[in-house]
Parts: sequence; structure tokens; C-alpha cells
Amino acid sequence: MKKKVVLYKKIPEEQLNRLKAHFELSCFEGINEQNRESFLGALAQAEGLIGASAPMPAAILDKASKLKAISTISVGTDRFDLDYLSARSVPLMHTPSVLTDTTADTIFMLMMCTARRAVELSNMVREGRWQASIGSEHFGVDVYGKTLGVVGMGRIGYALAKRAHLGFDMKINYFNRSANEKAEQELGARRTDLTTLLKTSDFVCVLVPLTLETEKMFAKAEFEIMHREAIFINGARGKVVNEADLIDALQNKTIRAAGLDVFEMEPLPGNSPLCRLDNAVLLPHTGSATLETRLKMARTAVDNLIAALNGDIAKNCANTHLIK
Repeated sequence: MKKKVVLYKKIPEEQLNRLKAHFELSCFEGINEQNRESFLGALAQAEGLIGASAPMPAAILDKASKLKAISTISVGTDRFDLDYLSARSVPLMHTPSVLTDTTADTIFMLMMCTARRAVELSNMVREGRWQASIGSEHFGVDVYGKTLGVVGMGRIGYALAKRAHLGFDMKINYFNRSANEKAEQELGARRTDLTTLLKTSDFVCVLVPLTLETEKMFAKAEFEIMHREAIFINGARGKVVNEADLIDALQNKTIRAAGLDVFEMEPLPGNSPLCRLDNAVLLPHTGSATLETRLKMARTAVDNLIAALNGDIAKNCANTHLIK
């Protein structure tokens, strides 16, 4: 008899068919008020759960008494309570490696767009406001040869630093719980405390996971340490930043600009003050949003669930202490 699995996000047909071949599948394209009861009913019988984007707190997963494994189609795990899942011995599988380069590309694009005011100047052309050669009031700043501060030197942080150092001759500062010897040896990266990084970096790129320790890690005090020409990039999670304080820093020119792919509330409301700031480049959480990468993520998530429900969690398990 096939194991019962609940899918709560639309995925490519090829991967959907793989799930159907292996499991008795209940499908939901997201969770909403209209399908919530049906979803909870299916979850009560499920041994496996796969999807992304929707929060899955303990209050929901308590109803899944037969649950043996979860596979999230993402690298981030903040939609889940890992301690709760670990206490139940339920592995949470994720997709940490397949989106590294694509996300690093996105973050570097944000660096370039903010430095050279690409969105602001593009809008000027589109709106017919380009009437003569631009003057200093529209000049950007160089990226080449500047100093990049990476907060969170994991896989994506290293990939970003590699692009910056080898492609743009940038000096690399980083703040991380542990030393990244590869970054130091191959890229000349310098590990510093956070205050030093903020004081000495022209670009500050945040790539830490969202935890109790990192929530609102960046607020008024941190922006005031940065120099006035510094550019802030958030490719982590919106709640790592106190958004109101960031808005104040941009409005008051405490820092030069910000490039943001994530926000405290997503989707970002159209009436957010961020939407009215020329010195903010805003993306709709697109870090991994390429056709190739999203296909790889879906395939990896399906691979992960099949393996986990067959007792193999050696690869891509977020609660690693469950691995024997």
C-alpha cells in the first residue's frame, strides 16, 4: 500500500507525476480559508508533507499524528519549528545547495542596481524625464574595488564574496559564528566583529537565517554605525531587519541606499514607504526565481521526500541531529 502524502504547493508536472507514482497523493495549491479543512483532514492521515511558503506551526502539525517526514521546497526552514519536529523525530528535508549560485547572482544584481541607481534612472527614461545629459545629481557610485561586508558566510555568502573579489576586485569583510577558512585562503576575506564590518564596508549584505538571535539584528544603531555612502542589501529574511528603522535611515540619508529581496510582510503592501523611496531597490523575493533553479528545487524536494520516507535522511536534513 502506498504511503499517503500531502502536497501544498503547485510543482512542475514531471515532479508531480513522480510523487503520484510513489505515493497516494492529496494536492493543494496553497492553503486558504476555502480549502483549510480539507487540507487538515488529509494531513491527519499523511505520513509525508511537501510544499513551501505556508507557515506550518506546531498547532497545525499536531493534527498530523502519522507524519514521518516533511520536505520543504526551499533552503529556509523558518516556516517550521525545528525543535518541535525534532522532539517528534520528524526530519525536515530542505534544498540548501541547488539555489546557491542563483541567489548569489540576485544579491550581486541588487548591489549593482543600488550603486548605479538603475531602477531610478530607468524610470526617468521611461517617464520622459531624460531631457539632457545627466549631471552629478544622478551619478551613482562604483562597485569595483570597494569593500563588501558579508554578514553570514555560508554557501551563498561565499558565492557572493567570490563574485565580488574575483570579478570586481572587492575587499571582503565577513561576520560569522565560525571562521570560513576557504573564504580567507581563496578570497583574502577578513573575519571581523559586526561593528568593525559595519564601519569599514561600502556594501553590507545580510545572509543569515532567521532565528531568535537574528530577528531585528539590524536596526537604528546598526545603520548609524555604517558610513553615509554605504549600501545595505538584505537577501536573508525580512524580519532580520527593523523595517521602520531602515526606512528612517533611507529617508534621512543615514545610509546611501538599500537593495531588498525580502520584507517584514510579504507581499510588501503597495502603501509601504519603501515604495516611495528612490534609494530603495525592491524585488518580490526572487532570490532563487529562475526557471532552472526552481525546477532543481522541486526535483530535489521530491528526491528528499522519497528518500526520507524510505528511511534515508543522510542528505539535506535540516535537523541534522536526527541523522544516525
